[in-house]
Amino acid sequence: MTDKRPLVIGIAGGTCSGKSSIAKILIKEFDNKKSVNIIREDDYYKDQSNLSMEERAKTNYDHPLAFDFDLMIEHLHKLINGESIEKPTYDYTVHNRSDVTEIVHPSDVLIIEGLFALYTQEIRELEGIKIFVDTPADERFIRRLRRDVKERARTVESITEQYLTTVKPMHDQFIEPTKKYADIIIPQGKSNIVAIDLIKTKIHSIL
Repeated sequence: MTDKRPLVIGIAGGTCSGKSSIAKILIKEFDNKKSVNIIREDDYYKDQSNLSMEERAKTNYDHPLAFDFDLMIEHLHKLINGESIEKPTYDYTVHNRSDVTEIVHPSDVLIIEGLFALYTQEIRELEGIKIFVDTPADERFIRRLRRDVKERARTVESITEQYLTTVKPMHDQFIEPTKKYADIIIPQGKSNIVAIDLIKTKIHSIL
């Protein structure tokens, strides 16, 4: 780690578009040459300890107001300025932050991954490369259905209702419009090998 400002990469896109997969590919590519950190936007969902489980389940988690952007921006500035942070983590099974926090140290490359990675102007201004992962809605829904049943103990009925009532409308209103801020748009997510190779080449040239 040097005193040089880290390269900040924002990776946005709809639910289950492949954001996490692309972030993992980039981490694998650069982690043996440079120090790399990933900031997952989901870890910055607002604390809801004051709400009952039933009330938490009704929260619209696909709306910008569900996130503590102030804390996230504060942490990003600290990392960029060479300071370590104590990052919250999120537990999807209880719809709340967990009791576990993670110490994150400054790095050469900082990846911001999440639905709203390109939404907030103050975050966009920190990002040297802005990426939008553009995967068709039907494919994203199928991926979300499989993930939430397997990993988050949700029912098919609850997943479908949530998708139709909040996920899709919020995507159309808030997330899809952020595509205009992207430097690079990746159709089909991690299966687009050409686009990912171009991104790797660009990052190598900057580093």
